[in-house]
Amino acid sequence: MRLPLSTLEVFNAIAQHGSLSAAAQKLGLKRSTVSHQLKNLEDRLGTALFIRTTRSINLTEAGRALARSSGPAFDQLADGLESALTAGHSARGTLKLAISEIAYHLVVREALVSFQELYPEIEVELLLTDALSDVLGEGFHAGFRMGGMIAQDMIAICLTSPLQTAVVASPKYLAENGTPENPRDLLEHNCLRYRFQSSGQFAPWTFTGPEGDYAVEVGGSLVANSSPVTVEMAARGLGIAYSFRDTCLESLASGLVEEVLVQNRVSIPGINIFFPREYRSMTPLRLFIQHLKKKPVGA
Repeated sequence: MRLPLSTLEVFNAIAQHGSLSAAAQKLGLKRSTVSHQLKNLEDRLGTALFIRTTRSINLTEAGRALARSSGPAFDQLADGLESALTAGHSARGTLKLAISEIAYHLVVREALVSFQELYPEIEVELLLTDALSDVLGEGFHAGFRMGGMIAQDMIAICLTSPLQTAVVASPKYLAENGTPENPRDLLEHNCLRYRFQSSGQFAPWTFTGPEGDYAVEVGGSLVANSSPVTVEMAARGLGIAYSFRDTCLESLASGLVEEVLVQNRVSIPGINIFFPREYRSMTPLRLFIQHLKKKPVGA
């Protein structure tokens, strides 16, 4: 790929290679074209830039002054063009991701170390946010989102199967306060709630029943913008937490918490990674997605 040549680029090629013929070969031009562009530049400047003899071509004082000032700029331009041509097409560079805490814990956490061991020259930058990020406008290469709430001009790839919710509490809490048999029983319990940092809204406690899905507006002594925090506090006996079941698997397996209201679980669409179409051939992003798809949720 070559951008249109400028007369200054022709000048620098002659200065570097010492002849019109060598410069023409380097630039892929006819010798007559190089000679014509040099004459045009000298005419515009009103001074000769080279002393020509039958055996050599040498810079004049004006030519040396121009070479000193323009040479570094052209080297920098060449480096910039090379970077632009290779950016995103090799296993190196920066990959900027906007990701919710849930997506981080369920999809990325277990895969990140092994990914960077495989591709140490890819720098991954994570912004943990529950906001619906404008990927292009905010300078990210990709974002993560639940379900299908993704703009039509984006490519979305689902990374998980549908997720189930879970209501959990410690055996100690349930022994002291009773086990809720119906979601509305939660109104009598200390419920540990999640508040979205971006909107300030509480995450709904949604359940399913004979008449479909519905929400229960619970209350309690703890509000956090971290779902794992609410689950941890539930494991310590503070109250009841509502989260995705996959985030509770370790605590359930160890017996730190028990799941209640199993019959009222709600299924939520899986986690998607989404990105602008312009980044579909970006190598670091492609490699990252491939790696995530090899690591199932809970692995």
